[in-house]
Amino acid sequence: MTTTRWWWVRHAPVVNPQKLLYGRLDLAADTGDAAAVAALAARLPRRAVWLRTPLRRTAETAAALLAAMGEATVPATEPALIEQDFGAWQGRPSREVYDALPRHDPFWSHPSAHAAPGGESFDAVLHRVQPAILALSDAHAKRDVVAVAHAGTIRAAAALALDLDGERALRLVIDTLSLTRIDRIRSSSGAEGWRVVALNLPFGTEKMY
Repeated sequence: MTTTRWWWVRHAPVVNPQKLLYGRLDLAADTGDAAAVAALAARLPRRAVWLRTPLRRTAETAAALLAAMGEATVPATEPALIEQDFGAWQGRPSREVYDALPRHDPFWSHPSAHAAPGGESFDAVLHRVQPAILALSDAHAKRDVVAVAHAGTIRAAAALALDLDGERALRLVIDTLSLTRIDRIRSSSGAEGWRVVALNLPFGTEKMY
């Protein structure tokens, strides 16, 4: 049996006083909760493969965790693990966006299939992220992989492991500075299975700015 252990970390809280839908906006992370960063770092494996997305909040979170661990690893950037693109909704207050949607808009009944203007749906995120996870699991078989990513990405990983569709996966809460542990297990015959060890273990608290 070959086990590849995924340690999914959602980035630290973003500096977002206006409560904007930020999606792929490149906002900074607040890594100032030293106790939370240290507690999370203490749970992570040593000499792991580290991945992050192209957005600075994952780079800053990974750097803070690695500093707390005393490791000099440089995480690889994986574009396929980036957050959902909210298109024209990005940069607008979430309340404004949702209040403007008509009562019978398809978003309310089938949110995973709904894409903001110029953006992507959560179903599209699943189709983007899940093949990348499979390829990375093959590339780093038998290793520990720490992936600092986003709520949408981690929901997609959990959906792959639990065989969830997009609607069900959107019910999962993934907090900032949380840890989700998932194993990919492959037998010598090539049969593949998944094991969810932990989901959304909290190490920080969303800050109000």
